[in-house]
Formats: sequence, C-alpha cells, structure tokens
Amino acid sequence: MMPERWREGEVAVIGLARSGVGAALLLAREGVRVYASDGASEGVAAAGAARLAGAGIDASAGAHDLERIARAAVVVASPGVPPNAPPLAAARAAGVPIVSEIEVALRSLDGIRYIAVTGTNGKTTTTALIGHLLRTLGHRVADAGNIGTPLTEIALREDKPEWIALELSSFQLHDTPSVDPAVGVLTNLSPDHLDRYASATEYYADKALLFRNASERSTWVLNADDPLVTTMAANVPGAHRMFGIKTENAEMELAPADSGGEILWKGARVLARSELPLLGNHNVMNAMAASLAVIAADPAHATRSALARLADGLRSFRAPPHRLEMVGERGGVLWINDSKATNVNSTLVAIEGMTRPTVLLLGGRHKGEPYTALGKELRRIGRAVIAYGESAPMIEEDLDSVVRVERMGSDFAEVVARARELAHPGDVVLLSPACSSYDMFRNYEERGAAFRRLAVLT
Repeated sequence: MMPERWREGEVAVIGLARSGVGAALLLAREGVRVYASDGASEGVAAAGAARLAGAGIDASAGAHDLERIARAAVVVASPGVPPNAPPLAAARAAGVPIVSEIEVALRSLDGIRYIAVTGTNGKTTTTALIGHLLRTLGHRVADAGNIGTPLTEIALREDKPEWIALELSSFQLHDTPSVDPAVGVLTNLSPDHLDRYASATEYYADKALLFRNASERSTWVLNADDPLVTTMAANVPGAHRMFGIKTENAEMELAPADSGGEILWKGARVLARSELPLLGNHNVMNAMAASLAVIAADPAHATRSALARLADGLRSFRAPPHRLEMVGERGGVLWINDSKATNVNSTLVAIEGMTRPTVLLLGGRHKGEPYTALGKELRRIGRAVIAYGESAPMIEEDLDSVVRVERMGSDFAEVVARARELAHPGDVVLLSPACSSYDMFRNYEERGAAFRRLAVLT
C-alpha cells in the first residue's frame, strides 16, 4: 500500500518517459496527488506530458518547478535521471525522500512473487531466461524493470501475473528500500558506471542493496566463481545457492568437456552445453543462474518432470536483441550485435567467446575504464579494432600496440562499411562497444538497430 504521508501531500515524479508515466498513473489511481515534470520539451517528454494531462494529472515538459518539488512528500526518480540533476538536488536539499519507480510499483504489488536479478553483466539475459523458464513451467509471468517494461505498467494491469522476473540496475536499487524478492540473483561484479559513480566501491555499495531486507527466510542465487560476489554476500542472512563453472561443488555447475560438457544440478544432468543455443561461457553462467533461481523459487520446480521442462526451456530460448545477437552471415562473414555491452568487462566476455578472427567495433561515450583489459583476447582473436566516437582516441592509445586499430569519427555508416572492407571470409564483425551510446545515439537499442540495418547492406 502507498504510505499515508504520500497521500497527505503531493508526489513529484521526475522524468516523463515510460517509467515516469507509469509511476504517475499508478500513483493517481491509488488516490495520490501527482506533479510530474521533465526537463526536455519535445519527443518522448512531450508525449508523456500529454498522456498524463489527458488522465487529469498535472504534468510539465520543458521545465521543473524546483520549489514545488522541494515541498513534495516524496520524489519519484526515473532511472535515467542523474543524481546531480537539479530536481533531485532540490529534493535532497529540502530533505525530501527520493524513491524509484520500482518502489512505487512494489507498494502496489504487495504479495506478488518476484525473482530479482542484478549484477554488472548478464542481468537482462538472465532475467529473460527466468521469465522464459517460468512460462515453460506453465506460469503467468511478466518480465519487468531494467529489461525494458516498467514495473508500474505491470502494476496497472487488471490481470496480474503469478511471477515477475525483475531486472534491477544499481540506480534502481539505490532508491528501492522495499526490495525483498522471493529469490535474489547476483550474476557478477566488475567496475561500471564510473562516469556516474565516484568509485567502484560506491557502485558496489548500490549493488549490495539487493540484500537490504535479507532475513533467514531469504534465498540468494550467487556466482561462486566471482570473489567479489562471494565476499559481498558472505554475511548476508538466508540460503545461498551457488552456480559456477570454475568452482567445484557449486550446486549448479558445468562438467568439464572431457566429462561431456553437461550442465548439472546437484550432479544430475540438465542438458548438454551443446544444446544451449547461446554464445560464450558467460551465457552458460546466465543459464545456470536462471535455472537455479527458478528451481529455488518453488519446490515444485525441482521434480524430475519440471527439470525436463526446464531443459526444454533452455533449448528453446533465444538471446534478447543486442546481446550477442547473430544478425546474419554475408560473404562468409558473421555479423554479431552486442550493443548492450556498455562496459569493458562485458566486451571482454564477448570476445572471449569468439572462435573466429574478429573485427571489433569499439567506441561511444567513455565510461571511465581503460581498454587495456581487452589486450590479451585481442592478441588471440583480433583481426582489427575500429575505434569510433568520443572514446576513439583513448581506445587507440590503449590498444594500438596490441592489435591493428583504425580510428574513425562519428559516422556509424562509415564505421560499418570499413568493418566490411576489413573482414575476410570466415571472420566475425562484432559490435561490442564497451561504451555508452549517448555521443551518437539515444540508447544502445538504437545503436544496435543501426548496426543490424547496416550489416545487411551489400
């Protein structure tokens, strides 16, 4: 239920994209007085303001009333709003609590079971897998949160799901004090968003908020191969269910290739690695995390027949768009769209999975990490690196001594055309940028769609 103090005053919603609009509509439905605003005046913001106005909600695109925000009972921040944005700064200065759109939705969805997924990489694939596996078992499921569908949109539906697969970013966790999942999943940890966090330690602190309401009744699915994960969770109350490839005696594990390369749960075969239609060992880890989370969610999911259906679900799953998505093969060159790889570690995982000479498209807006960590794998597999966008000079400086680097500008069509010229039959052209997209595109989806479109040109 919505707190009484929210009803007594006014709630300010910052951001008029899908999550902000969903939060404003849900609050209004619950009888809360809402003021919603966005600094942008056109496009998505204008459309959001018009939709809310049509629903009788006071909404403004193009400006924020900072004095009004400072008088609010609570501020709801969309995940794309940076913490130093003027409306959030005004709220903090006035002592106004700031919560996420996820928090608003959880208040309305009290009693619905959800599996929450966070981590640096693999969140979206793991969340999509969890949703897919639960549906394979016959449940009504919604995939929501950072995966693309705001949780408030689920809360607004008349027909509620039985389960929610909920992806949570560090930004969302920061402002979601009610998070308390049936099962929580931590995929892995590495430095990220250093353009927004002062340090990796600060970033990890937000990830640790997954455990903020942990109790002995909690269940956590954890990456046994990642020492940062195991250290973070070491003293967290609840059941710890471990998955891993490198660590012996994990509950969910991958048997060595000489033992058949099978995914095992408590020593029992789930399916052969060769049957999983996903590239790279990191996706084996995602599949194990998702499977273990679903098994842990309900004892009925651990029967022999349920495990057989889970195996069928793993076989039928396909990677979400922009995550090592195979676009097609032209002239013997395989084109792979990994636009979601917005940090160095994610790109490293992608190129570790490559088995053919690779032309790597690397660039965008720099996020504070050096690119030197890619050197070893690029020595092994790199045909060339095309460095583009704002980060191109830094990429060239870090990698020019390791692999052939061609520095280009911000014309993405020219970047893709040059990749086509450099690739030989039998090669891969891989878009795995290790950077955000905001210097050239609105988001990573737009970047991936552009790559997909340009890749099929002859």
